Amino acid sequence: MVRITSRRIDVSKILADVSDPAAGGTVVFIGTVRNHHLGKEVEGLEYEAYSRMADAKLKEIEEEARRIWPIKQISIVHRKGHLRVGEVSVVVAVSTEHRAEAFEAGRFTIETLKRTVPIWKRETTPDGKTGWVEGNPIERPKVIARRRTRGLG
Repeated sequence: MVRITSRRIDVSKILADVSDPAAGGTVVFIGTVRNHHLGKEVEGLEYEAYSRMADAKLKEIEEEARRIWPIKQISIVHRKGHLRVGEVSVVVAVSTEHRAEAFEAGRFTIETLKRTVPIWKRETTPDGKTGWVEGNPIERPKVIARRRTRGLG
């Protein structure tokens, strides 16, 4: 399942969707709205998306992940609309035969989503002020350097 939705994300349904008897590892990333950003208190976030393009980009991410890793099942769901602190905004779930592949594919999927999918968020503070939040693209050279230091690649 790959989609943008305005409905509450059912994490247990997504976990069931990626279940596979041939999978030895399943990784689930759950992104939630936190109560602060850059030292300021936050009451909620408003997610906006260009849904048709966002759905297409999510499908591209899924296809690329499947080309790189032997994925059994994958689900990528991102919510749009107003979310309060603690609500689930995004879920990426990946099942593979081995845990390492599940972790790698899951990380690739969420990081690529955050960098490339046309989804924007606006935060609301307790005083009623709102402001758009800029994304934080992955710093790939640091990730690769950490992997080499730990003997992972």
